[in-house]
Amino acid sequence: MTTTDSGRDQAGKGPATNGGSTRGAPSVDGGPEADAGDGPPPGERTTTLTRPNGAVGPTVADPAGASPHAEERLSGGPVMLGQIRRMVTLTLDGTEVRVPEGSTILDALHGEGSPEQADTPTLCWAPNMDPINACRVCVVEVEGSRVLVPSCARKVEDGMEVRTDTERVRHSRKMVLELLASSADMSEASADVQRWIGDYDVDVERYGPPAPPAEAGERDRRHAGHHHAPDGSVAQNVHQPVKVDNDLYVRDYSRCIMCYKCVNACGEDAQFTFAIAAAGRGFDARIATEFDVELPDSACVYCGNCIGVCPTGALKSVREYELREADEWDGENETVTTTICSFCGVGCNLELHVQNNEIVNVTSPSDHSVTHGHLCIKGRFGFQHVQNLPKG
Repeated sequence: MTTTDSGRDQAGKGPATNGGSTRGAPSVDGGPEADAGDGPPPGERTTTLTRPNGAVGPTVADPAGASPHAEERLSGGPVMLGQIRRMVTLTLDGTEVRVPEGSTILDALHGEGSPEQADTPTLCWAPNMDPINACRVCVVEVEGSRVLVPSCARKVEDGMEVRTDTERVRHSRKMVLELLASSADMSEASADVQRWIGDYDVDVERYGPPAPPAEAGERDRRHAGHHHAPDGSVAQNVHQPVKVDNDLYVRDYSRCIMCYKCVNACGEDAQFTFAIAAAGRGFDARIATEFDVELPDSACVYCGNCIGVCPTGALKSVREYELREADEWDGENETVTTTICSFCGVGCNLELHVQNNEIVNVTSPSDHSVTHGHLCIKGRFGFQHVQNLPKG
C-alpha cells in the first residue's frame, strides 16, 4: 500500500499520512490539529475527507466506520483531517454538477451523473486501482478537446463541458468493443461487459471467421515487433492453449485484452511482487513472466490479486476452470456470503462464492478499509479445509 506526501491516499488504497508538521498547531479536543494550509475563499464550498494517521485504534476513526466520540478523541491522538478540496463545476450532457477538485470525469459520472451516465462502459478501470487508461472504452467528448478523452483518467476542470452519448462517442466505444471481441474470447467477461456489447450493437462477424489458434508457446516465441499484416480473410486473434502449471489458478490468454490490470495489481497498486509484465510489441504484446519462465519458477506469491481484477476470465482459479470445462459452472445460482478471514488478526473481509454448497472462489470488497479488494494466498485460496468434511 502506498501513500503520497500530500496526504491523499492513492485510489483509496490505504490510509493517508499527514506530511506536514503539527508543531505550533492549535489544540483541538486535547490534541493538535493538522494545519489545513491556505483555505478556500470565503463562501467557497469544500469537502473534507477523514482519514486515519497510523494504525487504526480506539482513538483513530476507521474511514469505513462511525466517527469517534469526544471521549475517544480526548483519550489521546489528534483529530486528523484529509485533504481539503475545492468544488468545481462542470456540465454532464448539459446538466450542471459540482464535484471535488481532482476528481476524474468518471468519478463525476458515477457520483453525480444519471444512471445512464454512471453506466459508462469500463474494462481497464477498477475502483481500487489507479487509472490505467489502456482500453479506451470509457471515452467521452469534452468541449474544446480535439480528440475523445478517457473519462477514467482525465481530471475535471472548472467550466468543463462533457458529452457522453454523442454519435462520435458511441461509434468509438463500439469500435473498441468490436476489435477486442474479435481478437479475444469475451464469452466469460462480466454480465456488464456482455450487456455493453449488446447495447453498442457490436458485430464481430464482420471481421471474418477467426484465424486458427496459435500452438502452445508460439506467441511467446514470436520476435517482438515483427507481426506480419494479415490478408483480411480471417480475424486475427490471440487464441492459444490454456496454461496450467500450478494448483491454484490457470492463465487462459485467449481471453486476454491487455488491460494491464493484472500487471498493476501484481505491482505498485497492491502486491509489489512484480512477477508479471507486458512483453512483445504491437499485436503480439502479451502478459508474461520474467524470461517467460513457468509461474512456479517466477516471483509469483499466488495472492491471486490478478484474478480479482481480471475483467474477461483470462485468469481464474483452477476450480472455476474445472467446473467450466465440465459444463458444471452455475454462476446464475451462485450465492455470496461475506465473512472475516480467520488466518490472522488483520481483519480482511472475504466474500465466499458458493455454488451447490461448495466454495468455488473467494474475493474481497473493493471498498473494504483493510483489504481494498486485495488478499493474500491464504485468504483467497485457503478455504479447502472448510469443505473437507468426513463422509458417511
